[in-house]
Amino acid sequence: MAEMGIRGKMLVKDVMSSPVVTINEKDTVTKAAKLMGKHELGCIIVTGKDSKPLGIITERDLVTRVLAKNRVRYKLAAKDVMTTPLIMISPDESLSEAARRMSRLNVRRLGVIYKGDMVGIISSKDILAITPELIEIQQEKAKIESKAEAEDEEHPQMAGYCDQCRQWSNTLEEVEGSFICEDCKIEMKSEY
Repeated sequence: MAEMGIRGKMLVKDVMSSPVVTINEKDTVTKAAKLMGKHELGCIIVTGKDSKPLGIITERDLVTRVLAKNRVRYKLAAKDVMTTPLIMISPDESLSEAARRMSRLNVRRLGVIYKGDMVGIISSKDILAITPELIEIQQEKAKIESKAEAEDEEHPQMAGYCDQCRQWSNTLEEVEGSFICEDCKIEMKSEY
C-alpha cells in the first residue's frame, strides 16, 4: 500500500495490488492457471502483442469456460477463455468510485491504468480488507464532531449588537446576563 499522508479520501492507488502478473493472449490456459497458483492469485491479466491489456482470466472463468465444459486446457489459448474488455480505473479515483463501478458493472476487479500503462489491479477484496479501519475512522470522526457540537451548545454564539460597545458582531456571547462581542470580552478579562 502506498503512503496515504493527509488527504480527505482514500484513492485506488492506496490499496491496489502492484505489479500485475500478465500472460500473453497466445499462451495456454494451463500456463495461466500455473501462474495464478504460483503467485496465489485469483486472476491474471491477458495482454496482446504490444503488451497492452486485452482482458482478464479469473478463477471463475477457468471453472465456467474450461472445467465445467470439459475442454482440453492445454490446447486452449488465454484469449479463448478471458473476459473482455478489461474494465479500467485511474489510480487517482476514490475507493468509493471503484466500489460503485464494481457494483454497477457486476465485476470484482478493475485494472488500474495510468498514462496508458497498467500499473495495478484493485479487487473488491482489497476494498473489503480496509473497510473495518474506515468504519473506525468514521466513528472517531463522529465522536469528535458530536463533542464539538456539545461544546458549541455550552457556549452558544449569536449575531447582533454588543450590549457594551453597541457594535455589530457575528459572535456575541452571553456574559453575566449581557451579550458582548469578542473584543469587549477580551477587555473585560484584561481588567481583572
